[in-house]
Amino acid sequence: MTRVAPVERTKARIRELIDGTLPVDDPRGELVKLAVQRIVEEALEAATRDVLGRGHYERRSEGDQGYRNGYREGRLKTSEGEVRFAVPQLREADATDVAALRDRVSGRTERLERLALEMYARGCSVRDIEEVFRDAEGKCLLSRTAVSEVTEALWAEYEEFATRDLSDTRPAYLFLDGIAERLRPGMRREAILCAWAITFEGKKTLLYLAPGTKETTESCKEMLQDLKRRGMADPVLVATDGAAGLVRAAEEVFPRSLRQRCLAHKLRNIGLKLPDEAHREVLEAARAAYQAPSKAMAKALREDLVERYGKLYPSAVACFEEDFEACVAHLRCPPTHRKAIRTTNMLERLFLEERRRVKAAGHLFGERPVLKLMYGALIRVTEKWRGIRMHELERRQLERLQEQLDDEHRKEVKPVVETRSTPNRIYSKNRT
Repeated sequence: MTRVAPVERTKARIRELIDGTLPVDDPRGELVKLAVQRIVEEALEAATRDVLGRGHYERRSEGDQGYRNGYREGRLKTSEGEVRFAVPQLREADATDVAALRDRVSGRTERLERLALEMYARGCSVRDIEEVFRDAEGKCLLSRTAVSEVTEALWAEYEEFATRDLSDTRPAYLFLDGIAERLRPGMRREAILCAWAITFEGKKTLLYLAPGTKETTESCKEMLQDLKRRGMADPVLVATDGAAGLVRAAEEVFPRSLRQRCLAHKLRNIGLKLPDEAHREVLEAARAAYQAPSKAMAKALREDLVERYGKLYPSAVACFEEDFEACVAHLRCPPTHRKAIRTTNMLERLFLEERRRVKAAGHLFGERPVLKLMYGALIRVTEKWRGIRMHELERRQLERLQEQLDDEHRKEVKPVVETRSTPNRIYSKNRT
């Protein structure tokens, strides 16, 4: 561990915090402090590398001047508390630039916090970071290389996230959605597809965030196949909105899984087809059917709604009946989980937060800035994600349901064996 640079240890702590394995009382405050620590340590390491002409633990070439002599502890006071960071120590080298950078950082904690938040919310431009590290004479204390490294750090983390191994991920419930963003100037908005899951341990985890040409079946299938290529097991249930591409892709890639139609989207669509005076009454009846205690009760309430409102509001009732089996798929799952799995609201809330940041950021054109923004926005809200109860009873119920779904699928795809008629033993063309 002694040969690991301090900034790498800080990165590891950030990953642990995001994964939920770093026990802290205030995850948001800790994230800010670690982000400040990381930016300061990366800046000081870059300045040290520029002075020596070599990186951490790289051998000194003939003619090089100076060497590293360990680290000492530096401290910053921030609104989130004291931040401690590692300051490289140099010998036989001009450390003026490193010292100036350290002094400059010490006096700008408020802007450093804002910079850390911006880095994690949407990535930082070179101009933002140069402004923070500019001295009184207007000279930037960071080299252009160091600034680029800081701004690209979040992109590197996103790429690691997008290619990580998922063989240890066993999702009980998988949630899929997409949002349209303008990735290229002058072009139409393009879909960014997102997937997150609730695992058999009850933990909520983000699995996928990447652009797709549209929410077409091909793009959505590629997303799901990528998850399977990286080792993710088939879920018990897949929740989507009514996008045809997502629906077909889920059915084709996960034929053994239940498909749940998002009830928030469904009820919204029904409401658009109702007059104001009937809006509340009909939607309450529809909600009662979708959220019934059992599938048998759901079907009975469905028949009652169709009988009462079918002639009065035919388009709304047709919308209610469309894809009804998918709307009540959650009723086969443990009762304690049904409220959490019958909508894709977690993704909807995430997209609202991302939209707010896009609006605040102004112009964000290009795949990298948009993905960094979305990934950064997610990091800022993941500490609010709480898992669901997954006791042994619920786990056994899910495993039993998965076995039932496997049996049902085998029966559906079982080849039909044609029975050949037995030859007539009485009649024969061969004469005796």
